[in-house]
Amino acid sequence: MLELRHVSTVYEPIPMLMDVSINVEKGEAVCLLGTNGAGKTTLLKTIISMVKPVSGEVYLNGQRIDLLPSHKVIQTGIAIVPEREGLFPKMTVETNLRLGAYYETDQKKIQSRLEEVLAIFPRLQERFHSKAGTLSGGERKMLGIGRALLADPQVLLMDEPSLGLAPALVQEVYAVIERIKQRKTMAILLVEQNAKIALSVVERGYILQKGAIILQGSTKELQESKIVQESYLSACH
Repeated sequence: MLELRHVSTVYEPIPMLMDVSINVEKGEAVCLLGTNGAGKTTLLKTIISMVKPVSGEVYLNGQRIDLLPSHKVIQTGIAIVPEREGLFPKMTVETNLRLGAYYETDQKKIQSRLEEVLAIFPRLQERFHSKAGTLSGGERKMLGIGRALLADPQVLLMDEPSLGLAPALVQEVYAVIERIKQRKTMAILLVEQNAKIALSVVERGYILQKGAIILQGSTKELQESKIVQESYLSACH
């Protein structure tokens, strides 16, 4: 469904991604693991056309999308939950959620998606008329995910969903990611530093280091890899 073919990017004069090829299929959850500065966020920005490749291409369902402007890429069926949720703090939870369906004109579909998201996140139902700026860190993370789901995407990109959350909240957010994955309606690309939690919900993954993919494999293969055990899992608690 989503495919990057030999993608390279540059922040002048520094190479950020080097010959990166990854793919994610419908109904599949895939993780991209890497430390700070590895190029993970750059890769996500490249997928949504905020960063243009100097070589290589990005495809969604066989259609090349890296030549499109960002808003057109989003319209093709990609939604992103950024590292910092990018919420509008003075707007209510309801308004922030509905912004996720900005390109949908069918009000019945919007309402149906809204009800579905509130069923996934009962806490957002409780805070429905509260301003987003009053939410806790965990609630903001849920709102960011919920807003992305309002777009009914084919591909859901998630940038560091565990970042800045207490361990109990990380478990809660990842339980939701597992529920979304079980629906098998979209492809999920999960970008994380926390390898232990990410590998608990995905089928396979990639390791990005200094802008290049150095390892890929099934969850089991990555968990058993010496690189992952020494560089990622040994640091997880």
